[in-house]
Amino acid sequence: MTKPAIDSQKSIRYVDAAVIGAGTAGHNAYRQISKVTDNVVIINEGIWSTTCTTMGCMPSKLLIAAADRAHHANHSEEFGIEGQAIINGKQVMKRVQSERDRFSSFALKNVESWDENNKIYGRAVFLEDGLIEAHTSTGETLYIKAEHIIIATGSKPFVPEGWKLTLGDALITSDTIFELPDLPKSMAVVGAGAIGLELAQAMSRLGVEVAIFNRSENVGGIKDEIVNQKAIDCFSKQLDLRLATNIQNVSRDDSANSAQAIINYTDAQGNSQTWQGEKVLVATGRHNTLDTFGVEHLGVRLDDKNRPQDMDTITGRIKDTNVYIVGDANAYMPLLHVSSNEGYLSGKEVALKISGLSDKVSMSDAIEHDPDSSKNSTLLNDIAPDKSQTVTTPMSVIFTSPQIMSVGQTIDEIEKSGEAYVVGEVSFDNQGRSRVMGVNCGLLRIYSAANTGLVLGASMVGPDAEYLAHILATAITNKVDIDGLLDSPFYHPTILEGLRTALRDVAAKLRAYQA
Repeated sequence: MTKPAIDSQKSIRYVDAAVIGAGTAGHNAYRQISKVTDNVVIINEGIWSTTCTTMGCMPSKLLIAAADRAHHANHSEEFGIEGQAIINGKQVMKRVQSERDRFSSFALKNVESWDENNKIYGRAVFLEDGLIEAHTSTGETLYIKAEHIIIATGSKPFVPEGWKLTLGDALITSDTIFELPDLPKSMAVVGAGAIGLELAQAMSRLGVEVAIFNRSENVGGIKDEIVNQKAIDCFSKQLDLRLATNIQNVSRDDSANSAQAIINYTDAQGNSQTWQGEKVLVATGRHNTLDTFGVEHLGVRLDDKNRPQDMDTITGRIKDTNVYIVGDANAYMPLLHVSSNEGYLSGKEVALKISGLSDKVSMSDAIEHDPDSSKNSTLLNDIAPDKSQTVTTPMSVIFTSPQIMSVGQTIDEIEKSGEAYVVGEVSFDNQGRSRVMGVNCGLLRIYSAANTGLVLGASMVGPDAEYLAHILATAITNKVDIDGLLDSPFYHPTILEGLRTALRDVAAKLRAYQA
């Protein structure tokens, strides 16, 4: 392994590779590169943990877990169980933060094991000559020349211009909500996507008075309008959904004992309305910040949505460059398992290049002999060697109740492709086990290629959607057709029997089409 070279005249440090950002993708990329060289740096501004563990997947699920306990305690009359839970908001948030910090500590432990000489605490920007200018937390300015660059700078919550200044501490985002010492009494949630819907329902179940605002008549980002309408029907029974609304302005009233946030908006009928409460959670999406780093100086072109052009969707490499953009930074598929794979694969490819093996060892062979990809590894997602150059099957899950899932192609994407398809569906309103459990509100729609019977995609709102998503994603990835899925056993009585009903509906429509 080589040691870093320093150009004393220009104060430039020459390295084999530089990783910018220390989230899930950055961690995985750095780990692979550091196996073959010590001459690597990782530059990070802010926390050295991951979005998932610190302000994303894990703390939100901790909050949801508490909310589910409260909901079942307060709403079990139909089962003959009556009672009223006493919710200790401070204890709810204390557990969320304690367990969140425990999850984060695992990532931080890895960081502590890295060579301090390779870690730069600060912000990186790219200069016109391709140099990396790092502004450190101690006030230094460092200049770095890297043969290979992996950008894994993640994303940040989008906040409308002026809102933070106007609302002050009444405004929270998915990055700050888990720092609250106690549950608020009331909250507006702006945005009914995955983050907004999950947190709104959790807070509502924990006794917070919640109103959800969304510009369109859509929840959970559902692309299938039939499933979307069913989701609205399910959620409107338990949440204050203010859809198709247009927020005119926000303000703050400090005259009372506790500050109040105010939202002036027009409702779906065009009438002027006002909401007033303690907190405003802005959940209008997360955006990457690539345009603030000077990536154009590396030959990277961005589209009007800040997404990198000419990018390999598997490794994140930008065509004809030594630059990789991975994880949420590329906005391709901002999901943890995708970020993990992209970080791993980009780091592995760079490591092969540094070692001079890129023309001698295939990626699949490199993965097959990598202990990080072994069955016993808990560091990374398992990447099958023969799937390492295959685009990941799209899959998303929203952990509300009922859950929302999408897998494979959307119905719009299938229609644009021109491929003939059929749709099979099942309602969970009267599905056996769903009624037994009292979770019987939902709809699953499966899209299948009319000529081959292969699963193209699916959309669902309903119970156990996370498990159905995995089954259908496995079928898409491994090209298992509808008959192949129906050949599998379905245990009785399970909610998954609803999947069989939908598959049978698809099979009947395939026979009718092919006849």
